[in-house]
Amino acid sequence: QVQLVESGGGSVQSGGSLRLSCAFFGAAYSSYCMGWFRQAPGKEREGVVTINSDGSTNYADSVKGRFTISQDNAKNTLYLQMNSLKPEDTAMYYCAADFFCGRLRVGVPKYWGQGTQVTVSS
Repeated sequence: QVQLVESGGGSVQSGGSLRLSCAFFGAAYSSYCMGWFRQAPGKEREGVVTINSDGSTNYADSVKGRFTISQDNAKNTLYLQMNSLKPEDTAMYYCAADFFCGRLRVGVPKYWGQGTQVTVSS
């Protein structure tokens, strides 16, 4: 059973940076597609970025050029470096994983972390 544990959220001022981490347990990490999603209060959950097992990535337009996804296969850990943060980036951020990349791309991955809160003040 895959388990995902996020960390690294917090409160920053507009223009600041944060790095989120997602530790992956319970399966062969390199076989899974991974991604970050977020949900702001009163809004639907949206995809932020996904990374396939071949390393290809797909970013939401709203974060392109500001956020960077990376992973350390040796540590079974996924990262999200967030720079130039804006108040509209405020949300609960979730790590997600699925063996089938298609499910991740359409926003219905099988495995979810518990979420980590990111708050950006103006």
